[in-house]
Amino acid sequence: MTSTAMTSTAGPRPRVAVAYHSGRGHTAALAAAVADGARQAGAEVTALAVDGMTDHQWAVLDDADAIVFGTPTYMGNVSAGFQTFAERTSRRCHTGAWRDKVAAGFTNSGAKSGDKLQALVSLVVLAAQHHMHWVSLGLGPGWNSTTGSEDDLNRLGFFLGAGAQSDTDVAADRVHRADVRTCQLLGARVAGVTAQLLAGRTATQRLAPAGS
Repeated sequence: MTSTAMTSTAGPRPRVAVAYHSGRGHTAALAAAVADGARQAGAEVTALAVDGMTDHQWAVLDDADAIVFGTPTYMGNVSAGFQTFAERTSRRCHTGAWRDKVAAGFTNSGAKSGDKLQALVSLVVLAAQHHMHWVSLGLGPGWNSTTGSEDDLNRLGFFLGAGAQSDTDVAADRVHRADVRTCQLLGARVAGVTAQLLAGRTATQRLAPAGS
């Protein structure tokens, strides 16, 4: 990890879930990168595909301190598989089950742009409806000068979350190496922010007057 990643060294160990839908496998590979980054930063991590959710998988999300949402961008928005999952969270939205959890997101498309921003905005709105705390990518844009290259972190220049691009005719294990590293850093950032939030809550509880 680079200095961009915030590593948890003390306090409660954050529990991070990566909830993703993947059509051709590219988004699943990026979900693994997010999970790897969060794990390296000290979090307990579970990655789960959101199609065919089981009671146990719902419990994992309910118990997590942070949820990172991942989806392909299809036709300018999240995939149908992810949208089905999002709609199934409505009861949790009404009960506040995910309130004050940390949230973040990533998306992948075949085109360099592919209207990925719209998909990320949909993920932000989903998190806001659940009253979650959104964590941005936290990286400046890469590949935006004559000295840059496609191997730069955040090579596509997204800020709300990680935006990746995978050629539609390549195998799932051939996602771009810069996108993998960017997603790893997103996972590490989420783990770090979540650890800070948990530590702050613990400190606040210790300072609270007895009986308050």
